[in-house]
Amino acid sequence: MPITPVTTASQEGQILIAGLLNRFQSADSSCRVSVEEILKRIREEKDAAVLDYCRQFDAPEMTLDQLQVSAAEMHAAYDSVDTAFLETLAVAIERIQGFHEREMEDSWLQTREDGTIVGRLVRPVDSAGLYVPGGQGGSTPLVSSVLMNGIPAGIAGVAQRVMVTPPNARGEVNPHLLVAAQEIGITEIYKAGSAWAIAALAYGTETIPRVDVIVGPGNQFVAEAKRQLSGLVRIDMIAGPSEVLIIADGRARAANIAADMLAQAEHDPQALAILVTTDAEMARQVPAELERQLALLSRQDIARRSLADRGVILIAEDLEEAIELANEIAIEHLELMIADPWAKVPFIRHAGAIFLGDHTPEAAGDYLAGPNHVLPTMGTARFASALGVETFLKKSSIISYSEIALKNDAGHIQMLARLEGLTAHAASVAVRLAGE
Repeated sequence: MPITPVTTASQEGQILIAGLLNRFQSADSSCRVSVEEILKRIREEKDAAVLDYCRQFDAPEMTLDQLQVSAAEMHAAYDSVDTAFLETLAVAIERIQGFHEREMEDSWLQTREDGTIVGRLVRPVDSAGLYVPGGQGGSTPLVSSVLMNGIPAGIAGVAQRVMVTPPNARGEVNPHLLVAAQEIGITEIYKAGSAWAIAALAYGTETIPRVDVIVGPGNQFVAEAKRQLSGLVRIDMIAGPSEVLIIADGRARAANIAADMLAQAEHDPQALAILVTTDAEMARQVPAELERQLALLSRQDIARRSLADRGVILIAEDLEEAIELANEIAIEHLELMIADPWAKVPFIRHAGAIFLGDHTPEAAGDYLAGPNHVLPTMGTARFASALGVETFLKKSSIISYSEIALKNDAGHIQMLARLEGLTAHAASVAVRLAGE
């Protein structure tokens, strides 16, 4: 395995660290230009453009009346999934639902003795678009994406949840996705993918409704479309390649570390798997373990390329240095495979999700633990959070003054208004006082 462990203090280590700290990636210019053209066509041609792109890239025989998944297709999906899937799906829904219910925010009011009332009114957006990637032409349905995006929107109270996902070459959507959507109350699903699906959700077409929020992972065209449309609609985040950073001491198991690095590496050749260990012997063991486990993977070519191009093994002086380095890198998934991981949690400032101990693989968070797996990447964990119920909520301020309250505050309001040169602001207070 071509990952050579290096110490953090070495020149090579410093170069690697500098690259990790500056890993934010913008879309290349060719992608930006292509997406601009797609957005323009969808805005102007609507359904006709969506159908054209769908025929070009997904389903050559797609017709306009097939664009929306029919009630018959929704019903038939249950005949194509087995009981074991339904049982697992029920467990996943219960866990994710239970966790995200704790995130719901309440409206609140404050009252003052002079009769002033101020507060915040929390309301859901009216509609949300949920993008679910095709998953290798529908052969590997990303059920977890349906749940992680759709459940928080439902808890927030979004009245219209619209799901879009690319069809396979026959114009079909994988039945596992259709069943998962129905089990969480989503019945409006359209067969559209990539940037044209995002554009359709943002602008609206004759068939696909316009929404207020768009969430969900995707390729570089999806990410670039979301970037260009941010502001017209709310988006969850601009997601980069999946990434993990594992902090391990000498008592960790090399097999566990290698398995979790590979779990990231198999996503994409651009996925980032990092080990920071305080034990030089561990750093030597992990490459051999990676090589051994690679041979067992169905996606070993992708994982091998990812590790070869982007895999990193760093040897830190101590845990304090390792944790500070993790804070600077601000990774999407942070795993603490150390003797007392809970003792170090107070020192973690920046991470999308934190996994504690030897028995907590990142895969548990992807599917069943409950917290959302849509997480900030590329160092944006410094300021961004996981997707959650709040993604689908908006807040309005409430302000109510009594007559006495306005008299008490009038001088202060007018002082600041005049200082800013806004005499009409000041007059709006004065006219009320004069009329009393």
